Amino acid sequence: MSSWLGASVLSLGEWFIKRMPFIRHIYNASKQISSAVSPDQNKQAFKEVVIIRHPRVGEHAFGFITSTVLLQTYNGEEELYCVYVPTNHLYIGDVFLVNSKDVIRLNLSVSEGIEIVVSGGMSMPQILTTLDESSIP
Repeated sequence: MSSWLGASVLSLGEWFIKRMPFIRHIYNASKQISSAVSPDQNKQAFKEVVIIRHPRVGEHAFGFITSTVLLQTYNGEEELYCVYVPTNHLYIGDVFLVNSKDVIRLNLSVSEGIEIVVSGGMSMPQILTTLDESSIP
């Protein structure tokens, strides 16, 4: 009975939050991110750990592929990766649309990548390897 009551109160609170104009966007984004990094999810939002050139030439950043998009231009189509680059403990970050040729795909699991970011780089392996030769830009 108490779990049913708690779930009902939580559901009611969530219903109110989703009706607030500005707060609902922040709440929805926060909920998506927390579910993405939650270990008990069956479907992972982060597909793969990658490195991209960022913020300038000669510097690189860890990121997570979240999806792919097809960019249609007058010159044709181009597949882009949506790469989430966390800037503060996975809850705040930037989303970049990166050409697949500009992504270095790493031989790391998503959980290893999250551990590197959350630890501030202290759990960084001494040697990083790529998945294949074609992943080097």
